[in-house]
Amino acid sequence: MVGLMGVAIGVFLTAAFVGLHFSRGQKWQPKEDIVQSILAQRALTFSETTFPEPMSRAAGAVVVGASITTDSSLEETVSAIDDSSQHSPQNISDSDAKVFKIEYVKEGISLEVRENQTLLEAGEEQGWDIPYACREGQCLSCGGKITNGPASDFVFHDGQEMLSSDELDSGYTLTCVAYPISGLRLETSESP
Repeated sequence: MVGLMGVAIGVFLTAAFVGLHFSRGQKWQPKEDIVQSILAQRALTFSETTFPEPMSRAAGAVVVGASITTDSSLEETVSAIDDSSQHSPQNISDSDAKVFKIEYVKEGISLEVRENQTLLEAGEEQGWDIPYACREGQCLSCGGKITNGPASDFVFHDGQEMLSSDELDSGYTLTCVAYPISGLRLETSESP
């Protein structure tokens, strides 16, 4: 008796769940997008961070530390960022920029690269598929090796945070934030 009753309840519940699964239900209506004023108001309620988003692309990267600023120090942080961005090589006009001969070893071509252009951008202008991910110096995807000597003698890294001083001394560079300050030989797709 219990066996027959259990089977009947099981069949009923199965039929009910299958029916609910295939029923149309209520049609969902999306609401309008959030307006910019609401997004700006929400942004003010969250503390700023200094690490990039999204960090998920920096596979294998180790976050050494991230600082969170308070509302009182937010203005100081913004002014410090503004001051540092004014001294960036990318702010040099093309007419004022020096030009350096860069030999891309694996590609077998030498290019003239302006000091306000990254080594990655120069390669991309040639149509080369040089790997990259974050374009902020936060991962090793765009890594390369300068064969002439220490990286700091040949490029200015604008925001590089992944390479140690030993790796820089060995010639490793992040091409997405590396601006030439001298002629050099570069092997692309090389990471420490």
